[in-house]
Amino acid sequence: MLVLVGFMGAGKTTVGRLVADRLGLPFIDSDLVIEHRTGKAVRDLFAEEGERAFRDLEHQVVAELVGGPDAVVALGGGAVEHEGTRRVLQASPAQVVYLRVGWEQALGRLGDDPARPMLRAPDLRRIYERRLAWYEEVATWVVPTDGRTPREVGATIIERARALVPAPAAERSGGS
Repeated sequence: MLVLVGFMGAGKTTVGRLVADRLGLPFIDSDLVIEHRTGKAVRDLFAEEGERAFRDLEHQVVAELVGGPDAVVALGGGAVEHEGTRRVLQASPAQVVYLRVGWEQALGRLGDDPARPMLRAPDLRRIYERRLAWYEEVATWVVPTDGRTPREVGATIIERARALVPAPAAERSGGS
């Protein structure tokens, strides 16, 4: 199980899909799971129910996902805002990969995406800075993304993930 965390624009979904495909694992985006279950877009949930209600729902989904079968799971950038979610990630045997993106890179990648309600927050820079420590806190390992393509970031994750899984005995001994 690989769980990708990081701020908006880090590349969690794009890189997650690449990594899942290369590792032969399913890819799961926690925001899409939430939208499927509620029948509402994340931006609508924020607007109608508020961030706190959304984070509680997100926590439930994340707890289920990290306890489920192997997959590559991309979490929303704010999932670490919920203390319970941080505890679940820390207690999980999953490899939690923090895709570290700098402030300027994140903004450059995001543009003015209407599907991201947090982009409208007047204190977005403060939110970014607050989350940095939480990403580090839950991470098993960190992969920098600034100035790198999704393929380059994905290759780093795949190399590290494969190093964590011992090869079957037949492969280690050279076959027969």
